[in-house]
Order: sequence, then C-alpha cells, then structure tokens
Amino acid sequence: MLEHIKTNLVEAQGCLTALLADETMLARCAKAGDLLAETFRESGRAFSCGNGGSMSDAMHFAEELSGRYRENRRALPAMAISDPGHISCTANDFGYEEVFSRFIEAHGQKGDVLLCITTSGKSPNILKAAEKAKELEMKVVGLTGVADSPLSPFVDIEIVTPGVKFADRVQELHIKVIHCLVEVVERRLFPYLYEEKSL
Repeated sequence: MLEHIKTNLVEAQGCLTALLADETMLARCAKAGDLLAETFRESGRAFSCGNGGSMSDAMHFAEELSGRYRENRRALPAMAISDPGHISCTANDFGYEEVFSRFIEAHGQKGDVLLCITTSGKSPNILKAAEKAKELEMKVVGLTGVADSPLSPFVDIEIVTPGVKFADRVQELHIKVIHCLVEVVERRLFPYLYEEKSL
C-alpha cells in the first residue's frame, strides 16, 4: 500500500509541476482573480457551481470569500449554488439540468461573475448555467480539466488544470487554483493583509 500512496503523491506532484510551467494558465488565474476583485469593487457578486466534488469546491470558494481565508477582513458577496431546497425543487419540477441556471436567472445580474467548476467541461447543468449567465451579461470563469470543451464558448476566462486518467488529479489542482484566486482578490482589495509585519 505504501508504494501506491507514493505513486499517487508523485503523480499529483507531476500535475502541479505541469501547471506551474504553463504560463498561459497562470496568467489566466491572475486575470480571473483580477476580474473577481474588480467585480467586488464595483458592488457585484460572485456565484459558483459544480457537481459532486466540484460542488464542494464551489462551496469552498464561496466560503473563503464570504467568511475568512487567512486573515480577518470584510465579508465579500459570494455564494455557491448548493441550497438543497432549491436544487431538489428545481430538479423535481424542471429537471436536474436546470438546477444552476434557474438560480442564476433568479439572482444573477449584469456585473456579477459565475465560476463554473467541471472536470469534464460538459456537464449539461453547468453549460445551461453559463449560458444563462451570458444572457444576463454576467462574466463567466470556467475551471475545467479539458481544453476546448463544450463549456469553452460560454466563458470569458478558461482555466484548465492538467490531469491523468481520473478526475481526482484535476480536482486537486482546482482547489489550489481556487486558493490562488482568493489570494489575488485579497491582495487587490486588502493589500494591508499581506504587508510584512514588523517585529
């Protein structure tokens, strides 16, 4: 078992190294962070959505912004589309493909941002959410594991993390990207948090 654990960690290390060497994706991460910061500066909001593990990542993204990341600062208006009442009602009445788009239709406005998290880039409910966001003149950031996916035409910024045979490597890098986005937002809006503290 120890051998398998080491293999997993080496594989994850290789994916992280590949992302670190991809200057295009790193620039897109910075651009997405700047977009989020500007959205909050202009009183806009951030929404996030995903399925399964990606929903957990969407929730993590939102709570780091509305709650706390590393240091205390004012709360930022971010929300994951994860309310079970909304999801079960919409899935029952309209179908699961509509669970995210109906929420965006209800709450999204021009000037807001939607973060779509999907390892495959082809989940129907994510595609519908991104399409609805564009109809409302929102900005869309896609966090995927596949370049030129069905989601690509709907996004303003597409961040693709490298993976291997299974989605877990992609998801591991998604959470790293999410932390980078939050840090960019904080550095833009709350630079004092990152000033060197004198002894």
